Amino acid sequence: MSRAASAARGHAVGVPAPADRRYRRSSIRPSRHGRWQVIWRRGRWVLAAAVVAAVAVWSGQAVLGSAWLRVSRVSVHGNVRLSAGEVETLVNGMRGENILQVDFDRYRRRLLDSPWVADATLWRLLPSTIEVRVTERHPVAIARLGSQLFLVDGSGVVIDTYGAQYRDFDLPIVDGLVSSPPDGAGPTADADRAQLTASVLTSFDARPDLRRRLSQVDVSDAHDAVVMFDNDPAWLHLGDAKFLERVQMYLELGPALHERFQHIDSVDLRFDERIYVRGERVSGTVAARVQ
Repeated sequence: MSRAASAARGHAVGVPAPADRRYRRSSIRPSRHGRWQVIWRRGRWVLAAAVVAAVAVWSGQAVLGSAWLRVSRVSVHGNVRLSAGEVETLVNGMRGENILQVDFDRYRRRLLDSPWVADATLWRLLPSTIEVRVTERHPVAIARLGSQLFLVDGSGVVIDTYGAQYRDFDLPIVDGLVSSPPDGAGPTADADRAQLTASVLTSFDARPDLRRRLSQVDVSDAHDAVVMFDNDPAWLHLGDAKFLERVQMYLELGPALHERFQHIDSVDLRFDERIYVRGERVSGTVAARVQ
């Protein structure tokens, strides 16, 4: 290589190249005006959210305080024995409350405190009506405790003291069902005897004529229901099953039994094909077995 070429190359290497301004770091800092714009944009959203929240709170308070939504009417359904006025008395205090704030659980507990109410349902009918539907207990018998009488339902719940106001109920009298607890509280029914009573009464649903004639039931023995029918002074021991079948057997044998007995005190039908009769025969009072 010639010296001229080397000199030329050396001269070329030593020439500085101008810097590209596109790749320089900017030395311009954001102005204070730009930062305030960012703060203002963010602040607007915060302010808008605060305004929306304030409006929501105000609207909620306005709704809750609105006279338009105050309970002015209570509509009662399902009551038969209880009057609408008696039901409304049980939920006294509901009128005038904001319909959206009525505590249904509280008023339902009040309704269930009534011995006549087995269940209760409440619901709102905007703007100002509360609907109340009650399911009343259905008396099935009159329980006797000493000289006192009580209406009871199928589960053994004591509904009320039996009096003249319930004379329209044509129900059998049941002995041995209720007792007075030692703590002095009201009469209560024994669970097993209540179940036995309900089973006896239900069994006669297939024979309404016999159900109407059923006069007395004794469940003092929880495993032996003893019944008596109108126009027949005999006590029938039915055990704890096959109540209707055993009564029908007695009715079929009735003419033959009355030929042999002048008076029948009791008939034990618990042993199916054999019955035991205690009564007055011509020769005196005896117990006899009939097959």
